[in-house]
Amino acid sequence: MLQKIAIDSVEIGMYVEQIESQRARTKMKKPGFIRRQETIDNLRSKGVLFVYVDGDQITSDEDLRYTETKVGKYSSISGNDEYCAAKQLVDTSKKQLSKLLRDVYENKPVDIEPVKEISANIVESIFEKREAVLWISGIREKSAYLLEHSMNVAFHLVNFGRFLELDRNTLEELAVGGLVHDIGKILVRDEVLNKPGKLTDDEFIHMKEHQTLSQPVLENMVDLPSISKDVSLMHHEKIDGNGYPKGLKGDELPLIGRMSCIVDIYDALTAERCYKPALSPSEAFKIMIGLTPFHLDADLLKKFIRCIGFYPVGSVVELSNGRVGLVCKENPDDLMTPTVKLFYSARTDSFREVEYINLSKRPDLKIVRGLTEAKLKTSFSEFR
Repeated sequence: MLQKIAIDSVEIGMYVEQIESQRARTKMKKPGFIRRQETIDNLRSKGVLFVYVDGDQITSDEDLRYTETKVGKYSSISGNDEYCAAKQLVDTSKKQLSKLLRDVYENKPVDIEPVKEISANIVESIFEKREAVLWISGIREKSAYLLEHSMNVAFHLVNFGRFLELDRNTLEELAVGGLVHDIGKILVRDEVLNKPGKLTDDEFIHMKEHQTLSQPVLENMVDLPSISKDVSLMHHEKIDGNGYPKGLKGDELPLIGRMSCIVDIYDALTAERCYKPALSPSEAFKIMIGLTPFHLDADLLKKFIRCIGFYPVGSVVELSNGRVGLVCKENPDDLMTPTVKLFYSARTDSFREVEYINLSKRPDLKIVRGLTEAKLKTSFSEFR
């Protein structure tokens, strides 16, 4: 809420949104904190009589103890390096996966070894650069969905598998499975695969055939592990037996299949498609909780949420003071109080100075909702 303050009462540390002279009240071209006495003197010299301050943005010595402030869009915080490392890993892996998809489309012999190499790199990254890998979900293009989705499913499966303390060999086989889990969609008609509206009954049946179309492709992959095949063939099954292609029910659906269902749905919900906007991770989790226990394993979903974090690194959140930013560091002791990189105001629809807030040390602030860049109609790519 804006407060009207006389220019003579303005203090360093206030956040000025608007100014008022005898002639008019106008918005500041660059709203921000008053940091120097010279700024106040300059406003007064230009005939400013009053300023309108965002009271929630007034800083104090107590605030500054808990806030790292950087002027500008970039900072030396490690998150930037981690994001770059994740981006490099994704770009390298996508080139190899693209060749695999082209070979399937052109009905060429498929070599599984490059896929295994990608998978080994993913597992190595999870163990050595987990903070970097947490940014993977934020690296997504609106085009080439199948490629992005396959990559994300692989990363999430390995991350989840490590959380469940599965052995390293199983993790590599999970990664392979994630990369090839939707391989049959290459053979689905483009007008069905990319249809922006609701599918007809016949189109939906054809879309479901991607599971059947996957099987001969997978069988032709020499030395493809059985776990990898299970990821591909079971990620649309449901615990109540109403899934496909085999209608597995209850204990017939093993751990790998249950994990695959959870990861596939999570990544699909948080992706922007031609027929739907992306959901924030927290929004996706709320929907997925509603799919238990008839579709998803309730206990396993709770573990996945703990693994990912209700507000995972790279996700967009709004705080109770109207500030918006990216989660840049988890708090393992409390998933609701991560460190957030703030740079936007939902109240004024404008960019602000970059601030880093550790919510575990700021009981006066809390996350009120998860957001997406699409909902805000802006891009935060330069702040990642």
